[in-house]
Amino acid sequence: MTISMYDALIPLSINNLENLSAILAKAESHAQLKKIDESIFINARLFPDMLPFSRQVQIACDTTKAGAARLAEIEVPNHPDVEKTFGELQTRINKTIEFLKTIKPAHINGKEELKISYIQREKEKNFIGLPYLLNHILPNIFFHITTAYAILRHNGIEIGKKDFLGN
Repeated sequence: MTISMYDALIPLSINNLENLSAILAKAESHAQLKKIDESIFINARLFPDMLPFSRQVQIACDTTKAGAARLAEIEVPNHPDVEKTFGELQTRINKTIEFLKTIKPAHINGKEELKISYIQREKEKNFIGLPYLLNHILPNIFFHITTAYAILRHNGIEIGKKDFLGN
């Protein structure tokens, strides 16, 4: 049995973003229950030189949608990084999931050798389809979702491995 590029990216990403959304819901409930200003969690970091929770969520969404769009050879949706609340971050996750649902297997399957080039932070990035998926997109998605999870767990949100993995 083989796995397609679509199967490796789209259902996996949707599942992980849905799990992240559920974790955010727990964090929001915790903040309300304990009467803690949610900006404490939104701006929390594991270490001063790391990006805050909000950026971890934004980058997880950006990496997913950009990767899918580039593999599908369509324009990457632009979502400005303006979220300052759990609700706004939930909206961003939902917009990303809705975009991913528009990607069909025919859009990205067979793109193993696709040449992908783009500019990021004034530096040109060059990839080939399958290595881009396996060595760039997926590790980055997991890194940022894991870091978001760790920030919330470190700050007392009662979440565990089951929340990260989902059902």
